[in-house]
Amino acid sequence: MRTRPTLSWIPPDDLPPGTTDPGPVVDALRAGGVLVLSGAGISTESGIPDYRGEGGSLSRHTPMTYQDFVSDPRARRRYWARSHLGWRTFGRARPNAGHRAVAALGKQGRLAGVITQNVDGLHQAAGSEGVVELHGSLARVICLSCGTVSARRELAERLEAVNAGFAPVGSGLNPDGDADLDDEQVGDFQVVPCAVCGGVLKPDVVFFGENVPPDRVEHCRGLVRASTSLLVLGSSLTVMSGLRFVRQAAQEGKPVLIVNRDVTRGDRLALTRVALPLGATLTAVAEELGPAGGAPDGP
Repeated sequence: MRTRPTLSWIPPDDLPPGTTDPGPVVDALRAGGVLVLSGAGISTESGIPDYRGEGGSLSRHTPMTYQDFVSDPRARRRYWARSHLGWRTFGRARPNAGHRAVAALGKQGRLAGVITQNVDGLHQAAGSEGVVELHGSLARVICLSCGTVSARRELAERLEAVNAGFAPVGSGLNPDGDADLDDEQVGDFQVVPCAVCGGVLKPDVVFFGENVPPDRVEHCRGLVRASTSLLVLGSSLTVMSGLRFVRQAAQEGKPVLIVNRDVTRGDRLALTRVALPLGATLTAVAEELGPAGGAPDGP
C-alpha cells in the first residue's frame, strides 16, 4: 500500500527553543556510538537547496510523486527533462565542511553509522564509510520492468544523444536533482527506455508517495538499537521515513540531539536542538574532539 506523501508540517507555537550551545553534541560524540541521521540541510552549503528551510524548494516546486511517475508518460517526460538538465549541476556538487566533519568524526571512531535522507552521495564523496542511503541515490537508474540497475552517467549520455541541443535555462535546482522548467521548455524532450528490456527507467530513489524498502528500514532500526545516541543533522523530520528513527531512539531511552537552524518535527523528543550553521558547527566539534584516527575518550 502506497503512503500519501507528506509535503508540509505546521509547527505548533509551544515547541522548545533552540540553543547556540553545542556542548551536549560534543559530550555525546565524546562518549561514542553516535548514529548520524542527515537531511537536505547538510547539503545546502554544496549548492543543493533543501525542501523546507528559508528559500526551500517546496515554496516553488512540487516534487514528483511515485504515482504520477508510473502512471503518466507526460509526467515522466517532464521529470526526465528537468532531471537531465539538473543533473548537469547536481552531478558536479562537491562535499562541504559538514560532510567532511561527519567523515572526520567517523574516522575518530565516534560514530555507530550514518543514515542519510539525501540522494546526492556527498557523504561518501567526503570519505564516510558504510553510509545507508535511506532514499536511494540519483547516481543510479533502475528499470521498473527487469530491475536492471545502471549508472546515471550512462543514461545522461543516451539522453544527450537523442536530445541534442537541449539547453533551456531552468529557474533553480531542487533537492531531488531536477531543475524548474515549464511545459514550453520541456518541449518534445525524448525519454529513452531500458537498454536491456525496453522498460521504463526510474532514478534509483524513493519518490514522495513511495515506501522505503522494508529491509532498508529494518537495517536502520538495527543501527538505532546498536547506537548510544542519535544525532540529526539538517532535517526538519517532516516525513516519517526519518522521524520514525527519532521516535525509536526516544522510546529506547537514547538521547536525540538535533543540529538544525529551524524547528523540527522531532524537537519535543530531543535533548537539545542546536540552531547553528551545520558546516562551521560540525567542523568546530570535530576539531575539539581530536584528530582523525583518535578513539572516543574513556569515562
